[in-house]
Amino acid sequence: MEEMNMVSRKDLLKEKVKAIDFDKIKTVKDLVEAYKDSSVQSRALANCATVYENALKDPTRPTIVLGLAGPLIAAGLRKVIADMIKYGIVDVIVSTGAIPYQDFYQSRGYAHYKCSPHIDDVKLRELFLDRIYDTLVDEEKFEETDAYIGEIAGELEPRSYSSREFLGILGDYSKDENSILYNARKYGVPIFVPALNDSSIGIGLTEMYAKRKEENKPFMKIDPIRDDYELTQIMIHSDRTGVIYIGGGVPKNFIQQTEVIAYSLGHDKGGHYYAIQITTDVPYWGGLSGCTFEEAQSWGKISKHATKAVAYVEASIGMSLMVGYILQKGVWKGRKRLQFIWENDTLKEIKKIPLAIE
Repeated sequence: MEEMNMVSRKDLLKEKVKAIDFDKIKTVKDLVEAYKDSSVQSRALANCATVYENALKDPTRPTIVLGLAGPLIAAGLRKVIADMIKYGIVDVIVSTGAIPYQDFYQSRGYAHYKCSPHIDDVKLRELFLDRIYDTLVDEEKFEETDAYIGEIAGELEPRSYSSREFLGILGDYSKDENSILYNARKYGVPIFVPALNDSSIGIGLTEMYAKRKEENKPFMKIDPIRDDYELTQIMIHSDRTGVIYIGGGVPKNFIQQTEVIAYSLGHDKGGHYYAIQITTDVPYWGGLSGCTFEEAQSWGKISKHATKAVAYVEASIGMSLMVGYILQKGVWKGRKRLQFIWENDTLKEIKKIPLAIE
């Protein structure tokens, strides 16, 4: 408030809002650049893109962690996420289970289909079609995919696995070059799903668990505490971190709390240095998905020096525009890729290697 008292009328009337001029806009990059001089959520989204760009240009080479929630595969963002991996603009992913599951479903040749959100859902149930707002998936193909995931797990050594480790194995079974799991495996980007049981992957694993229990045979287990431990090690080994939250929910809190865990283990990292969120939730309901970065600073999860931005916009619009801006601007060029060297659940080293896009 004291700083505001020192600002003059002249100071406040320096930067003019400019009209968006489509005579000058030819690309997504051009559009987001124009948003920087607009207002409301278009400018908020441009601010997110600017923070992202600054994080990618930071010479300390921050570790960029992407939190994903919502129907992003149904929304057509599968290749957007895969390209983020391919072009090295994300280093670690934390996701709800539906996103890698539906990615794996598509990698098997199955699809999502357009429909009306006002269609007869009782009739859909009779036809074994599942609705995700204005999108349909084939329940029969879901069941086949569930069973296939269970079969893959059934072939594994019956021991404890982190979700990162298991999803890496699923990536070996994906041959689709547009797949998130395929690219994550190819380029060494770890994917964590801390609530893996709360997804169709969990359904497939539970089916196989029940089968093995009936046969009195041991079965592999997903250990969520290993997920905590492994992601926290990534934070500890990183000189600086940046977070991007698409939506909120479990992935957001899981990423946030690693700063607290690191502190409790004797490593005060000072909080995430860059922070971006694209969400439709708002803070006044008190839920985490709408929680502000300022509130997170009170927990030590976001650095007091953080560069941060939030856009209140639906992800299928906001994420595609922000990532399109970054890719078309070529911010990824000349950037190093991170290579995580694991020994079981212990992170031995983070190496910086050439991007090497294939």
